[in-house]
Amino acid sequence: MGKIYTDSKVELNPFVSKHYDSILNIASLGLYKKFIRRAIADMHIQQDNQILDFGCGTGRNACLMHPYLSTNGFITGIDLSPIMLKQFEKNCPHKNTETKQQRIDIPFNLGKQYDIVFTSFVIHGFPHQIRMEIIKNAYNHLKRGGQFMILDFAEFSLKDMPFYYRIPFKAIECKYAFDFIERDWKTILKSFGFNHFEEKHYFKNYARLLKAVKE
Repeated sequence: MGKIYTDSKVELNPFVSKHYDSILNIASLGLYKKFIRRAIADMHIQQDNQILDFGCGTGRNACLMHPYLSTNGFITGIDLSPIMLKQFEKNCPHKNTETKQQRIDIPFNLGKQYDIVFTSFVIHGFPHQIRMEIIKNAYNHLKRGGQFMILDFAEFSLKDMPFYYRIPFKAIECKYAFDFIERDWKTILKSFGFNHFEEKHYFKNYARLLKAVKE
């Protein structure tokens, strides 16, 4: 199947999907694993949280979230790629986790609301209007008072980025990311009914965990 969004780099080919974690570990010189552990700790997951993971991939994030949960907690991972979901099920075979093959960029209804909707380095890889659909889906799947947690690039100006960061960023990322970093995401989320924002920054403030509460 061809790519849905030609210029996106979050839609991965079968080879990259199959070896995604290993490629990421090598490309980041092992830093990504430490970073994602820290970011998930900063989520302050509660034991009985019901978590929906948008673009769950190989289950790496779910495996790191799972120890924070009691048997009353639950994780639903959704992803478009059956290759990713197969790895998720192998890597995170817990009774209180499940996977569903589902696009997040079109309206859908899982028939359940969650305490947390989490997405990690996914939303930047879509055209802006499609991101609005993803936010709607997150809002509709959250309980009142639930949190939408976006782990992704922070807001910054690409032209002000030091060249030794700017050159690899432009080489690796898709054009949608260049648009993502310069938008005011708190204002955008407010327009959907989110408020009470909290944020944590990483990697010289170029990455961020942004938390937004559904009022």
